[in-house]
Amino acid sequence: MGEAQARRVALVSGAAGGQGWAIVRRLRADGIAVAACDIRADELAASVAESGDPDIVPLALDVTSQEQWAAAIDAAVGRFGGLGVLVNNAGVLHRRPLESETAEEFERLWRINCLGAFHGMRAALPHLRVATDPVIVNTCSTGAIRPFPNHAAYGSSKWALRGLTQVAAAELAPHRIRVNAVFPGPVATPMLTEEIQQRLASSSPWGRLADPAEIADAVAFLISERASFVTGVEFTVDGGQSLQIG
Repeated sequence: MGEAQARRVALVSGAAGGQGWAIVRRLRADGIAVAACDIRADELAASVAESGDPDIVPLALDVTSQEQWAAAIDAAVGRFGGLGVLVNNAGVLHRRPLESETAEEFERLWRINCLGAFHGMRAALPHLRVATDPVIVNTCSTGAIRPFPNHAAYGSSKWALRGLTQVAAAELAPHRIRVNAVFPGPVATPMLTEEIQQRLASSSPWGRLADPAEIADAVAFLISERASFVTGVEFTVDGGQSLQIG
């Protein structure tokens, strides 16, 4: 087995965004080769080129497509010799009152936020089964811990991802595949407008939003050997948001 096959290899979806790119860079700091995937292929390729890191490969991926998942995983394995870590980070957010939410938008968020992770896990399983210390980490949300008004599509899709993570953890434990979820609170990324960031920071017990690197640190821990006996865990990184009442 060559060097490329011996080292750990991760695939990270939603890698072009602030949180996703922070996860990519954090895993590289731990020596993990990364297949960075996103539907925003040009933006992702530019970030990878700027990094100058030969152990990050940018790949186009629409997480709602089984065919694109298969192609991305084949490309990752072809480049690095294997796949032992899957980070399902891709997700979208919008706010809309229940009465004006549309079936099309509701389904779109479910397809990206939950079905995408399902496709990823199924596509990666043949490689995870033969990897050393295989791990899946799903990016969930505090919206799957407590209800937030005007988040019917987003919140319900993340609640579904929470359940999917738990089922996968129970089902895959006999195969020694660890499955955990990170539950970020508000994170300072372009997903939230400046106005919303300021409002959420002012109401946070910590007085600020999370930095993307803080979410990446949580993901890195769950992937690491320090968490070798950890599965089915819901790791909340929210500065106390989920502790608030009302």
